[in-house]
Amino acid sequence: MIITSWNVNSVRARIENIKEYLQKFSPDVVMMQEIKTQDETFPYDDFSALDYESHVFGQKSYNGVAIISKHKLENVRLDLIKDKLKQSRIISAELKYKKKNIQLINIYTPNGNPVDTDKYTYKKDWLDTLIKQLKTLSKKNENIILAGDFNILPSAEDAYNIKGFEDDALYRLEIRKKFREMINLGFHDAYRHIHGEIEGYTYWDYMRGAWQKNNGLRIDHFLVSNSLLNIVKNVNINKDPRGKEKPSDHTPIEIELT
Repeated sequence: MIITSWNVNSVRARIENIKEYLQKFSPDVVMMQEIKTQDETFPYDDFSALDYESHVFGQKSYNGVAIISKHKLENVRLDLIKDKLKQSRIISAELKYKKKNIQLINIYTPNGNPVDTDKYTYKKDWLDTLIKQLKTLSKKNENIILAGDFNILPSAEDAYNIKGFEDDALYRLEIRKKFREMINLGFHDAYRHIHGEIEGYTYWDYMRGAWQKNNGLRIDHFLVSNSLLNIVKNVNINKDPRGKEKPSDHTPIEIELT
């Protein structure tokens, strides 16, 4: 079982890249962020032609999340966070796998920059609400996979040059503490669990030759409940799509379950 998380940076603009990825690597489930389209203009037919069902929480031009799956998903929810700005940033669904009922939660956390604006306050409030919701959900289901674009650099090793991010909303101490709060609810950072301190960038800016220079950031994550760690076989950052023409600035991160 391969579950992918990918900030696609516009599902319609990247549709050919996404289809190529699906055909080449055949993930079972893909949790997409920043789809940048409304529900009615989502490319359902492109994905159904490849045997994926689609569940969408869209928004015009900005944000938006979706889950596409080769397997039947149940209890799809769009209401885990009552977003005060009415932004589409979270979608959840349940997946039956080896007698486990796994809750998949797909998030697109606010960026939060500049830090001296309401955008930063919104990010903090959004994360606080998510943490509160995770506490509640964890009591009902011990099997949760939380994935997406967290817009958080958990540690200095997660940036090519951390000095440039010391007062950035991605790396501010209070934001990193919120990431740690999530971990402390009974989750593991799946990439670090498998790979230790090995570099694992998931994002490269379009500017200044970042991709060519490998000036990357690790801001896309899988947090996995402790109860699921024994079935996590691997976590892979698939760089193939980032090297294509007209790519997203993020690349897929994949978790393999045994």
